[in-house]
This record gives sequence, structure tokens and C-alpha cells, in this order.
Amino acid sequence: MHFLNRRQFTAAGIGAGAIALQSLLAGETAARDGASAAPHHPPTARSVIFLFMSGGPSQVDTFDPKPELSRLEGKDVPDSIVARVPRIKRAGLKNLMASPWEFHSHGESGLAVSTLFPEVAKHVDDLCVVRSMTHRNPVHGPGECVALTGTGTGDRPSLGAWCLYGLGSMHEQLPAFLTMNLHTDGMQHPQAAGWGTGFLPSRFQGTVVDPAKGISHVTMPEGTTSTRRKSELDLIRQFDQRFVERIGGNGELEARIRSYQMAFEMQTAAPELFDIASETADVQKQYGMDDAATKLVGRGCLMARRMVQRGVRFVQLRIGGWDAHGNIKGNHEKMAARTDRPIAALLNDLKQHHLLDSTLVVWGGEFGRTPTMEGLGKGRDHSPAAYTMWLAGGGVRGGQTIGETDELGYTVTERPVSPQDLHATILHALGIDSTRLVYDHHGLQETPLGVSDGAPVMEVFG
Repeated sequence: MHFLNRRQFTAAGIGAGAIALQSLLAGETAARDGASAAPHHPPTARSVIFLFMSGGPSQVDTFDPKPELSRLEGKDVPDSIVARVPRIKRAGLKNLMASPWEFHSHGESGLAVSTLFPEVAKHVDDLCVVRSMTHRNPVHGPGECVALTGTGTGDRPSLGAWCLYGLGSMHEQLPAFLTMNLHTDGMQHPQAAGWGTGFLPSRFQGTVVDPAKGISHVTMPEGTTSTRRKSELDLIRQFDQRFVERIGGNGELEARIRSYQMAFEMQTAAPELFDIASETADVQKQYGMDDAATKLVGRGCLMARRMVQRGVRFVQLRIGGWDAHGNIKGNHEKMAARTDRPIAALLNDLKQHHLLDSTLVVWGGEFGRTPTMEGLGKGRDHSPAAYTMWLAGGGVRGGQTIGETDELGYTVTERPVSPQDLHATILHALGIDSTRLVYDHHGLQETPLGVSDGAPVMEVFG
């Protein structure tokens, strides 16, 4: 007979249970804490995959073509544009730099995409490209917090936490909010606020997982069978239940009972989720698992499909490396080589599994980059004033662009969209009215948008 020592039992049960409990109780605790745990209106998506391109991909080199840059290369930014740009320095207005890449029209929509993304370009008729994203924070860390929480201080709940708070979990054996940090180049440490809960209860936070190793502390201890483990948990449950009957209702103890049960269930569900051996060789090849350049992002994208396929509500991939102060050509070609094929495969695979209609895919970073050359290094500086993101699936009308920037891509000239507007749009796709999702924080009725006047970009949906 094999008995678990205290350390083994803790690693096998409580460790996993602490992670799992956040999602197991999400539906009922959301209702208790003030959310409805049900949509406010019919949703167009049930899950979100947020492909966060940390570092700031350049809009004028990816999805916002600016032929005028070629004509004005080496010249100063025109005064007519300077007057509209916040935080602009005269020294940074010189040396306009043309994009090293060409743009071509694709699909029935004729949407223009840089030659950086030949594979994603095949899916333009599924993409809604928002060319008028804008905010005022030019620093990576705070900018990342703005993009994922709506505020540069990072003290508010992440978008994923709001989704979980509003709707709860769809799967009783897996966390509802999973995030993967794919470190491709040693960029600064990911901002934990991006999967944190701010003032929301901690059970709504994201669970950080390694796409190769999976969720920690869910492996059955050596020598322990499922039957043995279940009998141990049954005995614990009996003791706990007898105690509850003696003292009356005890939410904390009842939650512990549930957490142990879910920990046991995760010991089956989590390993199965991360075991990609069940995927065909052809599918793995589509994601680039056969190439060192694309293997990491490919695995992350494949895991994202497997997660939403199993009912995970919100999946976030942070793909760092887009910061290109020098040699933007080398940087963006390297990052495109790592991401283009896997992301295109994700869109195609979601469609093949009939999941794209119910999954909202979002692509973009914390800001864009200036159309001027920084220093003499053929790079570009940060540009939160105007940048591009795109959405696909989940009720989105593809093959369209929203908003415009000036002739150089420096400022937004039509239909500005803030990060808070984008958050409201994502929540709307999930059936959440961001003005009606309320959490009582020390007497203040907080919503996902805080004090901003953000609103859904309804044009996204047609």
C-alpha cells in the first residue's frame, strides 16, 4: 500500500486545486459578487484568443501602407502633422523612412498587407483591421498595462479577468483564463497586470502556463493510482462534510471541498490538453512545429486552439520581440518569420474545426512605431498616437478596415479607437455590456471601462 507524505499530497492536490478553484467557482461566485454570470445580450463569440505582440509592431510596415513615405524619405515630418502629435520632439521629426517592404492587395476584399506576412495575407477576408488605435503612453511596461487593463498603472483588472468575472467558466476541469508568455528575445518581463485581477477577487486571475510543460502540480505522484487518489479525496470529503453539517454553512470549507475534487479531475484533463501527440503530423507541420524558427509560437497557437476547443474562455499569448529601435528590417523579418505561419495556421485550424465563428481572435501590441528613422540605426521609435490591430472570427465582419491615419501613419485622422474601446468591443462579442458589468469596490461601482468613455466599435461586426 502506498501512502502520500504531506509534501506529496500538497503538490498533487492543493497546488493544483488553488489554480483550478478560480475557474470552478467562477460562475457561482460571479453571481454572488454582483455579476450575472450570464450574457447581457446574445454573444457572437464564446471564447477569445488574444495574440499580444509585445514590443510594438510597426503599423506602416505591416497593415497600414503609406506610399507617401517613399516620396518623402529623408525629409522632416510636415508641420501640418506635427501640430496633431502629442509628445513629439523636434529631433524626432527628421529622416522619414520608407517601409523596407512592399504592400499588396489580397483576397476578394483587396485588403493590403505587407510582404512580411504572406501566410496571414491569405486570410484577409476574415480580418477586420483597425488602423486607428491610439493612446498616450509611450513606455513598454505601462503601455502593455494600458493595452490589457485599460490603465498605465496596471492596478485595474485585466480584460481576461473581467471576462471570467462576467461569464464564469465553461469547463469544470480546466481554468477559464489561461495565458502563455512566449519569450522569443529576452524582452522585459511580462506585466503581471495583464493577467491579474486588480480589485476583483483573485479567483478571476489568469493561470500562467508553459505551452510545452502545461499546468504545474497536476501530475499524479509516483506510485499513486487514480483509484487510490479518489478514495483519499472521498475520505477527506466525508470529514469535511460532517464538519459542515455540525457548524452549518461554511463557504470557505465548501470551496476547499470543491477544489480538491477539481484538482483530481485536472490530473486527467490537463495532461490530455497539453499532449499534442494526438494531433496529426500534418497539423503540427502547418503550425511550424517542424521548424526551429516557428516551433515555439506554433506550439502556443496550437495549444490556444486546443484550449478553446475544450471550453477555455480567454486565452492570451504574449509574443515578445517587436521592439525595433535599430534595424527594423532585421527585427520585423525575424518576428514575422516566427509568427506568420503559426498565426495563419491558427486561423485556418479554427475554421477547420468550426471554431472560428465562435472564437474571437485579436492581434496587436501595446503601440506602433514612428514613420521616422530613430537615430542612424534604421529603426523606429514608439508611437502610441497611431497603430494597428486586427480582429477575426467571433462575429467579426472580415475584409474591412476601420479608421485612418495621416499620409505618413503618424496620427489618427478618422475614427480613433482607444484600448478601452477595444476592450468594450471584445466584451460585446462575448455578450457583455461593459457599462452593466459592475463590481462594488469599497462602495464604488466599478465597470471594465473605469472613468473612460470607451464604447464598442460596432462597425467591427458589420
